[in-house]
Amino acid sequence: MSQFLYLIPGWILLAGVYGIVTSRNLVHAVVCLSVAQSATYVLLLTIGYQRKATAPVFSDIKPTRNVVDPLVQAMTLTDIVVGATVTALLLALTVQVAKRRGTVDPDDLRSLEP
Repeated sequence: MSQFLYLIPGWILLAGVYGIVTSRNLVHAVVCLSVAQSATYVLLLTIGYQRKATAPVFSDIKPTRNVVDPLVQAMTLTDIVVGATVTALLLALTVQVAKRRGTVDPDDLRSLEP
């Protein structure tokens, strides 16, 4: 497999981190965090990919046939579920901050006084 494919998740991660660093809005920061986390999906799928391999359903294939590792697929699905949960939690916290403080700009949220 080409080494170029491993640069794609790195580029996605850098784009997400750059968005987080330059964000002036909490919703934008949450979306950029979600983009940065999607780099892990691409990396896991890149690691688990095998050429000319079949799905890991062992009922109708020969024992000598290459199969894709099902653990990588399960880890990717788990990562997607965790990512969706974290994104939902952070967006809920952002809504609460907007209700209580009236802004989602991180610079206006410096003081912790009520």
